[in-house]
Amino acid sequence: MIKTLDSNILREVGTLSRAVNSINDMKYKELKLQKGQFTFLTRICENPGINLIELSNVLKVDKATTTKAIQKLIKAGYVDKKQDEFDKRGYNLTPTKKSLEVYELIIEEENRSIEICFNNLTDEEKQTANNILEKMRKNIEEEWFKVKR
Repeated sequence: MIKTLDSNILREVGTLSRAVNSINDMKYKELKLQKGQFTFLTRICENPGINLIELSNVLKVDKATTTKAIQKLIKAGYVDKKQDEFDKRGYNLTPTKKSLEVYELIIEEENRSIEICFNNLTDEEKQTANNILEKMRKNIEEEWFKVKR
């Protein structure tokens, strides 16, 4: 007998995430943003001065992935990278004027996606979904940091 999942929750979350990211990737092509770069861009706009390691931890991706994405964003004129004044081995990332303009559009699109996902849900259901997913993220975050080390 083949083993079955105890719950489809991660498959549902994964499908939802891939669908939203796929839609966004298509919409942001005209802005010269490549696959998934908008997530890096938004976090840098929201956390000016963040370094590569912090950004990797926030997005739960490896440093190599972050480095590649940042190099492309710098080349496209979306991000500035400056050497950290206290730790000469580190670099701080700041948004450019161009990225701050695009950020507004990205947030509008994200809010639109949220609205579509929450269609036909009550305010209570929306809050419950948010609370549960936040708890799930915190639970898996501990495991992610353990495995990452």
